[in-house]
Amino acid sequence: MKIGKLVEEKQYSVSFEVFPPKTEDVRESVEQAAREIAALMPAFMSVTYGAGGGTSEYTAALAEDIQNNTGVPVMAHLTCITSSRDDIRAQLEKLRSKGIENILALRGDIPDGFALKEQNYHHAIELVREIKAFDPGFCVAGACYPDTHPEAPNQKEDVRHLKEKTDAGMDFLITQMFFDNPVFYSYMYKLREAGITVPVHPGIMPIVNAKQMKRTLKLSGTTLPERFHRILDTFGETPEAMRQAGIAYATDQIIDLFANGFRTVHVYSMNNPQVAKAILDNLSEILA
Repeated sequence: MKIGKLVEEKQYSVSFEVFPPKTEDVRESVEQAAREIAALMPAFMSVTYGAGGGTSEYTAALAEDIQNNTGVPVMAHLTCITSSRDDIRAQLEKLRSKGIENILALRGDIPDGFALKEQNYHHAIELVREIKAFDPGFCVAGACYPDTHPEAPNQKEDVRHLKEKTDAGMDFLITQMFFDNPVFYSYMYKLREAGITVPVHPGIMPIVNAKQMKRTLKLSGTTLPERFHRILDTFGETPEAMRQAGIAYATDQIIDLFANGFRTVHVYSMNNPQVAKAILDNLSEILA
């Protein structure tokens, strides 16, 4: 079930990210959506951790449900910025006890008003080292940013820190969403030039409504190419047209990535089985 090995066996593959419920009252609907996405048989699924680790209990439970009841390999996100070392070790013990072998190691966003203390983790590299020290058998992935991490002073510094993270024991990387493939290709050249040799899974988000786009840009700092601005301007006020255009745009990105030698793509599904299915339908003969 180690994801790093699984994707090597496929010519082309698509995986999906899902998020856990924030509260118990929506747990059933979230689990249903995740199972519907799992029924599409993606290469694997990742389950997010939530701001400040607020959904940590649900993350492990949803990851276990997907893995045990659908047979789809799963990766659990784990953030560290608000956690003590005892907290992280408890989470690692829980994941291991549930048979979850794959972890996406993230620093996480700093909550408003949160005061970092000396005993806290400060960077994802500390979490990577902690995971590998706890159990070298975990397959550990990390995040990277084609548009540069919003807190980095420049891309050169961002890539330098990424090299340190991969050297600490990362098995592969998943990118933040991007909407301009040439930006990603340029970024990949810089990673390889810096000596970062681990596999990189491009992260693609289908934008199916204009409000989602505004929220996404605010949170991620990702830039939009002029081509996508024109799509938003033309179809953004017509929900069904925007949905179709957003799925087509994401599909086009994925096909271009495959055609340029990238065999694995990670799709941010926003827990939408219909969008996930539409993309896989568009790729049915390519993934066959």
